[in-house]
Amino acid sequence: MLKILLVKLREALWSVLPVTAIVMLLSFTPLIDFTAREKVIFLICSVLLVVGIALFNLGADMAMTPMGVHVGSGLSKSGRIWLLLSVCAALGLLITVAEPDLSVLAKQVSAVIDPMRLILFVGVGVGLFLLLAVLKIVAKVSLSRMLLFFYMILFAFAALMAVNGNQALLSLSFDSGGVTTGPITVPFIMALGTGIANALGGKDAGENSFGLVALCSVGPIVAVMMLGAFANGTLLYTPNVADYAISAQPFSHFFHTVWEVMGEVGIALGLIVAFFMVLQVTCLRLPSRKLSRMAFGILYTFLGLVIFLAAVTMGFMPIGYKLGAQLASARPAVLVLFGFLLGLVVVLAEPAVQVLNKQVEEITSGTVSKRAMMVALSIGVGISIGLSMLRIIFDFSILYYLIPGYVISLGLSFFVPKLYTAIAFDSGGVASGPLTSGFILPLAVGACTVIQPHAILSDAFGIVAMVAMTPLITIQIMGFRAIVARKVRDNIMMKNILDADDEQIIDFM
Repeated sequence: MLKILLVKLREALWSVLPVTAIVMLLSFTPLIDFTAREKVIFLICSVLLVVGIALFNLGADMAMTPMGVHVGSGLSKSGRIWLLLSVCAALGLLITVAEPDLSVLAKQVSAVIDPMRLILFVGVGVGLFLLLAVLKIVAKVSLSRMLLFFYMILFAFAALMAVNGNQALLSLSFDSGGVTTGPITVPFIMALGTGIANALGGKDAGENSFGLVALCSVGPIVAVMMLGAFANGTLLYTPNVADYAISAQPFSHFFHTVWEVMGEVGIALGLIVAFFMVLQVTCLRLPSRKLSRMAFGILYTFLGLVIFLAAVTMGFMPIGYKLGAQLASARPAVLVLFGFLLGLVVVLAEPAVQVLNKQVEEITSGTVSKRAMMVALSIGVGISIGLSMLRIIFDFSILYYLIPGYVISLGLSFFVPKLYTAIAFDSGGVASGPLTSGFILPLAVGACTVIQPHAILSDAFGIVAMVAMTPLITIQIMGFRAIVARKVRDNIMMKNILDADDEQIIDFM
């Protein structure tokens, strides 16, 4: 166990190091003015981030993934489809309501929408669309067609919001889709899809293992758009500067933050464990050896997420806000450049990304490697954050990005293998994790307070949605490139066969 943990720590170190290095190098330039306390706390939180990611990934391997696979396969093999659908809908609702990322987002926009109402609407959206995602596997419906249908409805809602003057809530609506697929929901939902697809069999079991996260990201967007029609309060969003400041009493603040995060993570994990234990008693009946291993895995997952989220809240959120404000004050072109560079590396430190890449490599038998996935995700996220900084500078609607982006990504889905499409749309939800909402979103808010102080809700928010969109294009381009490369190899092989000298062929007859 210690050897595996050391491997996870090394992987986490290489994931967090690039982000930390860029921020620290910036702090020694005339562009950024961090205090000594801010630098020390940021470095300490970077170390905690490494520990948190390592423990989370270890726990995901030992507990979250096996639990999801056993629940999916056990319910599918029972033959009671109604039970499978009911459990999945309930899980989607309850886990989402307890997702820490969603609570953070809801608190930040409480002046616009009641936080509890926002959380409940989003939870219902995830529950309904998780049910539809499971129906897709059962009925063997094409993911591309389902996504095309639902995104047409989604953009119809978006057009109505724009016409009715709810432009400011569009960015928040699209952000909600990325935030809800957080570190607790992603490993379990992905594994649930794998278990269901493997149990139901079929030649497309590998493809059907993906797509649940993609569909679960659509539900919250539609739900928040519907909620936007009943929003109360002013749409002039003003960030609470105290939420983005390094505490003058870091030790007491650390313990207070850890206590809050422990409650949020404990509720979310507790719901999953409770559902699993009910199914264990009624239909799974796994041996005690597997259960004890899962118990340790749950503990590692809990500790890892608490440490990770506390580090993001204490160190990365304040530094991100100040970094954005000072880069925006220096020169807008610098903001775009460093936004792109931070995007290239920040996705490396998202905890659920490692889980996704490992599952992709295992299910595709190495055809899609972890390295190729990471390169495609890094390029996509880097482009998305760079483009988001441009939107802050020039103050235009996020629909100018999202409509062409989704048209391209949905169009590519008809030309690349279905497996790449399913992986790509899942990757979008996974890439927009807690570090995006806890570091990149404050970066955008900080920049917006300087450049567009009266349009923070419409211009700063939406960056999570951009992070969720661009990997859809880059990963499918990777799939398209694989098709072209294979055809070129086949053509070269056929040409060599046709050009071969007949006299060199040995006749054994």
